[in-house]
Amino acid sequence: MSATVVTGEAVVLQLRPASFVVRAAGALLDGLVLVLVFVGAGWALGATIFNELDEAAAQAVLLVLGIACLIGIPSAVETLSRGRSVGKLIFGLRVVRDDGGAVRSRHGLVRVLLGVFELWMTAGSVALIATMANERGKRLADMVAGTRVVIERQRKVPAPLPGVPASMQHWAEVADVGRLPDALVASVTQFLRHSSTVPPVTRQQTLQRLAAQVAPFVAPGPPAGVGLEDFLLAVVAERRNRDYRLLSRHHEIAEASADRLHTLPFT
Repeated sequence: MSATVVTGEAVVLQLRPASFVVRAAGALLDGLVLVLVFVGAGWALGATIFNELDEAAAQAVLLVLGIACLIGIPSAVETLSRGRSVGKLIFGLRVVRDDGGAVRSRHGLVRVLLGVFELWMTAGSVALIATMANERGKRLADMVAGTRVVIERQRKVPAPLPGVPASMQHWAEVADVGRLPDALVASVTQFLRHSSTVPPVTRQQTLQRLAAQVAPFVAPGPPAGVGLEDFLLAVVAERRNRDYRLLSRHHEIAEASADRLHTLPFT
């Protein structure tokens, strides 16, 4: 389920909130990376300068290293990467502001500081409870910082269907397909995309059912001897071509109007 956000510039954004399971997996991966960084840095320091420091100085260095791994590094990474960390990058997530914009340093710092409590000190239990209680699936850090975690990785756009079959070219030039409901067009398109994987008997039955649903909205009917699949493909392809031409004309008119507004006397 996506959430609709209207930015300050009146731009409508569709944001898909990330589920708790995916967020938890990303957080675990980030925690593992930070632990490895802490252990690696501690080992490197132990092999170099720790032998020259007294016990108090060594403890101070370890404390600074721990604070850097818990707060400094996560906050800097989230800010510089504009809302992504190693775990979020792998799982296709991003932290954004509630208005859909990129997070800044203060957002990252607030999230990290509260994350020490609700993720590290309570083993994620507080984050789980807060996420389940919040209608937008936010944890405490998101509520305070005014942020949300969304799915950035989008589904692959399927390849377009072929054009109007050659046997239906003359029919498509004069056919009326504008009354076809959008939902029915979507159903026919989805079936045609996967028709090659459907068993022959089921495929023929589905073609007959869809053709019977399409026929009342199309005039004239298909020419004699034309297969049902060619008929349906011609209908959706011609509908797509006409919609594209209509949108192109609207775009050209809008550009022409914009050009006139940028000429005298408007300028």
